[in-house]
Amino acid sequence: MLRRRLCSLLSNSILIPSFKPNPTFQPLRFIQCQCPILTPKVPVVFEGIRAYSLLSLNDLRDKVPRKQKTRKGRGIGSGKGKTAGRGHKGQRARGSGKLGFEGGQTPLRRRLPKRGFKNPFSLTFQPVGLGKIAKLINAGKIDSSELITMKTLKDTGAIGKQIKDGVRLMGRGAEQIKWPIHLEISRVTVRAKEAVEAAGGSVRRVYYNKLGFRALLKPEWFEKKGRLLPKAARPPPKQRDKVDSIGRLPAPTKPIPFSVEEKEEASSSSA
Repeated sequence: MLRRRLCSLLSNSILIPSFKPNPTFQPLRFIQCQCPILTPKVPVVFEGIRAYSLLSLNDLRDKVPRKQKTRKGRGIGSGKGKTAGRGHKGQRARGSGKLGFEGGQTPLRRRLPKRGFKNPFSLTFQPVGLGKIAKLINAGKIDSSELITMKTLKDTGAIGKQIKDGVRLMGRGAEQIKWPIHLEISRVTVRAKEAVEAAGGSVRRVYYNKLGFRALLKPEWFEKKGRLLPKAARPPPKQRDKVDSIGRLPAPTKPIPFSVEEKEEASSSSA
């Protein structure tokens, strides 16, 4: 419809903008002129382009759906009356069929083979690099003289808010660590641990369960509910060799020095 209108417009008039210099600024005037090919002896001056609206009254339509909803069980005129498309009698006609039931044959969910599995004991740790921590220390958001916990990293924006099981310290930007820092996190890579210890700091791997981790990051939630902070939980047997100690609640501010036995165990596990 739009193409037909534009063709009829161009056939009746020629739209050529004016190129006449005008020393004083005036608003554009829009006029319609007849085709000079039909009347070549008449001088024509073009001063603009005629305005044209694409909206017409005959284009207005009611906002109604193109296909009406089928009303079942409302008479034979709709084609879905009486039994409403369910047929006569039977389990499916009465609406008591079970989802996925195929009349007694092996359903599709049992015919298809199983593939893969989901480990219920898998843990998801959010990574954070040493370079990001160094930038926050230089910006004054983190005090390097105090203990840096996972709550400190969350409050300063080093890690996101959606933390599932803990934080893993990565070695990205390890060359920016030039002063001793002390951290308590869930996991740490070998490169990150060597960089922190070379600068005179320490990294302790601590364990928190789901409830303890929430109490570490959001202690105000327990205060709002009028509850006490939970006690620190012990790690399960499969994680005892992956942590150095049990996490402390509320969030600590001073690090715990490693004993000689812990240093020997850490060196033997890393080797």
